[in-house]
Amino acid sequence: MTDRTLWSYADIAAHIRVQVDTVRSYRKHGHLPEPDVVEGGKPFWYADTIRAWSARRPGNRGRRDPG
Repeated sequence: MTDRTLWSYADIAAHIRVQVDTVRSYRKHGHLPEPDVVEGGKPFWYADTIRAWSARRPGNRGRRDPG
């Protein structure tokens, strides 16, 4: 099943356990996938997009999705 829930910077930060500013920096430096949706100038990503990115990002060290 596909999870098309839209995640904000805050949702991504909570998922990978970092500060929101860190996620913003990842995007600024090209380390985050392009947003799936932009609404009102704000970027959002599908949960599945971020889960896939998180699983293969450097430094992941085998972290598991808490749920």
